[in-house]
Amino acid sequence: MSSIDKSGTYKLGDRSVRRLGYGAMQLAGPHVFGPPKDHDAAIAVLREAVASGVNHIDTSDYYGPYVTNQLIREALAPYPQDLVIVTKIGARRGSDASWLPAYSPKELKQAVHDNLRNLGLEVLDVVNLRIMFGMGPTEGSIEAQLTALAELQRKGLVRHIGLSNVTHAQIKEGRGIAEIVCVQNQYNLAHRDDDGLIDELARAGIAYTPFFPLGGFSPLQSSTLSDVAERLDATPLQVALTWLLQRSPNVLLIPGTSSIAHLRENLAAAELKLSEDVLAELDGVAKAA
Repeated sequence: MSSIDKSGTYKLGDRSVRRLGYGAMQLAGPHVFGPPKDHDAAIAVLREAVASGVNHIDTSDYYGPYVTNQLIREALAPYPQDLVIVTKIGARRGSDASWLPAYSPKELKQAVHDNLRNLGLEVLDVVNLRIMFGMGPTEGSIEAQLTALAELQRKGLVRHIGLSNVTHAQIKEGRGIAEIVCVQNQYNLAHRDDDGLIDELARAGIAYTPFFPLGGFSPLQSSTLSDVAERLDATPLQVALTWLLQRSPNVLLIPGTSSIAHLRENLAAAELKLSEDVLAELDGVAKAA
C-alpha cells in the first residue's frame, strides 16, 4: 500500500486535505452514465482509497446520475472525521447521457438537496459551481448562479464554495460575491492555459484542482513523457501526476479509476521526485501539443 504523506497537505476551506485525492467519476457506467459494470469492485476501490490515506474525494450527483454519490455513501458511511467530500452542481444528465446546463436557482437548490440525500450528509463540505455556458470556460456573468449558491451556504447546507470550468473574469466576479476556496478547471502537462491563474490563486490561498489531470478520456501520449517514465522506472501517468504535484503547492489532484491496481499506481506518484532537468524536459510536451 502506498503512502501519500510525501505529497503534503493543503487547507481546503477549514480542513486540511492530502494533495493527492481521488475522483469518483469513473465509478459510474460507460460515458459516466448508469451503474458500474462491477458494483463490488467500485465499493472496494473507494474503501481502498480511504484505507490508503486519501481524505479528499471529488464527486457529483450528475455522475450516473446519482450513482457515484450512492456508492460513496454505501462504501464509506459513517464517514471518517477527516474525509472531505467535494461535489459539483450546475449540470444534469439527459436521458441520452447528454450533459445539460442546470443552474437556475431552483435547479441549484434541488441539486444541493439531492447531493445531501444521496451522500447521507446534513451539510456539504465543498460545492463547486460548474459553469456550463460552453464546453470549455466561456465568458458571461455568474452573479445569479453564485448568489443562489451563496444563499444555500447562508442557510447552512454548504460549508464552502468553489468554481469549475470558469474564466479569470468569472473568478474575479465570484470572489466579490462569496469566498471561493477552490477552482476546478482543465489542466495537465499538455494543456496549460491556466498557468498564470494557478500562480495567482496560490498567492490568494485558493486551491486549484485540475480535472482531466491525465489528459482526459484519452490518456496523454508523449514520447518525452514515456522516456522520462522509463528512466524513473515509473509509468507515464505517474510522471504526469508528479509533475502536477510539483507545479504549485496549491494544486490538489483527483485522479480517478475503477481499479484498485490503478489506484495504487496513482497514489505511488507521491513517492516520485522530478529534478529540475526533468521538469525542463517535460515543459516541451506543452509546446509540442
